[in-house]
Amino acid sequence: MQKFRNLAYLVVFSFFLFSCGEYQKVLNKGSVDEQYKMAVKMYESKKYAKALRLFEKITPAFRGKPQMERIQFMVAQSNFNEKNYSLSGYYFDRFTKNYPKSSKREEAAFLSAYSYKLASPVFSKDPTDTNKALEAYQTFINAYPDSDKIEEANQHYKELRYKLQKKYFEIAKVYYTTADYDLRNYKAAIQAFDNLLGDYLGSEFKEEALYYRLKAAHDFVLKSTDRRKPERIKDAIEAYEKLKRNYPESKYMEDSNEMLATLQSEKERIDKIIDKLKELDKEPDTKE
Repeated sequence: MQKFRNLAYLVVFSFFLFSCGEYQKVLNKGSVDEQYKMAVKMYESKKYAKALRLFEKITPAFRGKPQMERIQFMVAQSNFNEKNYSLSGYYFDRFTKNYPKSSKREEAAFLSAYSYKLASPVFSKDPTDTNKALEAYQTFINAYPDSDKIEEANQHYKELRYKLQKKYFEIAKVYYTTADYDLRNYKAAIQAFDNLLGDYLGSEFKEEALYYRLKAAHDFVLKSTDRRKPERIKDAIEAYEKLKRNYPESKYMEDSNEMLATLQSEKERIDKIIDKLKELDKEPDTKE
C-alpha cells in the first residue's frame, strides 16, 4: 500500500511539473491562439491568477474580435475570484457598457455592484468604493426591476447607505466633541449634521443627529460673545423645535428641555441688554 501511495504521489507530482512547464512554455513562447486556449484552460481549472497573466498578454490581439466578449467576462470573473474586488467591479462595469446586448449583461451588472460592496471598507475609511457600489446597485435596480437578484440588491444598497450615514454621523460627532479645543468646530458640526439630515431623508441616525445638532448649537451659544448670541440662540431654539416636532417622545427630550431653558434664559438676558442700549440711544444729549 505504501508503494502504491508513493507511486500515486509521483504521478501527481510529475503531472504538476508537466502542467507548470506547459503553462510557462505557452506563456513565454506560445502563439496568441495557444495562449488563448491555455488561458481558458486555466480559467476553467480555477487557476485564475495564471489565467489573468495570459489574458493580459492576449487582450490587445483580440480587441474587436468575437472572442473579446468572453475574454472580458473571464477577466472580470477571475479578478472577482482572486478577491481583487475593486478591479472586478471595474471590469464587470466595463463589460456591461461594451456589450449591452450580451446574455451576461445582467449578471455582470450585479457582480459589478457586489464587487464594489466587497471592496467597500469599514465606515471610517475612504468611501470611494462604497459610493461606486451604491451607484452600481442603483443602476442595477433601475435597469432590472424584475431580476431574481432585486431583493438581494436592495438589501445590499440599504447596508451601504447605512454605512455612509454612519460615516458622516461620526464625522459630525468628532467635530462636536473637539469643539472645546477649536470653536470653529461648532460651526463645522452644525453644518455636518445639517448635511447628513438633508442628504439622507429618513436616516436611521435622524433622531440622534437632531439631538447632537441641538447640543452643538446650544454649546456654541454659551461659548459666543454677547454680540453673536442673538442669531445663534435663534438657531439653537429652531434646532430644539425640529427635534421636538419630529420626536416628541424622544429619549433626549429631558436633556433637550434643559438646554431650551438655558437658551431662553440667555435670550432674556441678551434682550435686556439690547433694550438697555436702545434706551441709552434715545436719551437726549445734555452736553453743551
